[in-house]
Amino acid sequence: MADVESFTLDHTAVLAPYVRLIGTESGPRGDVISNFDLRLVQPNEQEIPTGGLHTIEHLLASLVRDRIDGLIDISPFGCRTGFHVIMWGEPDVEALASAITDSLRAIADDVTWDDVPGTDAFSCGNYRDHSLHSAREWSKAVLEKGISRDAFARVGV
Repeated sequence: MADVESFTLDHTAVLAPYVRLIGTESGPRGDVISNFDLRLVQPNEQEIPTGGLHTIEHLLASLVRDRIDGLIDISPFGCRTGFHVIMWGEPDVEALASAITDSLRAIADDVTWDDVPGTDAFSCGNYRDHSLHSAREWSKAVLEKGISRDAFARVGV
C-alpha cells in the first residue's frame, strides 16, 4: 500500500486549531496542487458532530472561495477534526488561514439558514444531517483559540 502522509503525522503532538501545508504535487503539464491540513479541533480529544461539520463544509466551500482564489475542494476528515483543503498553485499559509478565519467568523456571526447551500434532497446526498447551531458554536470555539500557522506551535494567533 502507498504511504499516506496523514497516517505518518503524530496526531498526539499537534496543537489544533491550525492550517498546515501537507505537500504539493505537480501534474504532467507542470500544474501544481497544494494539499493543506485544516485542523479545527484537537485530534483524539474532540470531534465535531456530523451535522455541524457537514454545515461548516457546505459553508466553507462557498465562503472560502469568496475570500481566496484557487480553492479546488474542501473535504472533511473522517475523524471529524477538520478538513483537507486542496488548492491550485502554492498559496501562502497566512493568506489561507486569514480566508478561513474570516469565513468561520461569518459562520459564527452572520450566516442564516437561508445562506447555507445544499440543504435539500436535490443538492445534497444527506441533506437532513445539517446543524447551523452546531456549526456556529464550533466556529466560535475555533475562533476563540485562533488558527495557528504551525501544527506544533501556536504561531500567528
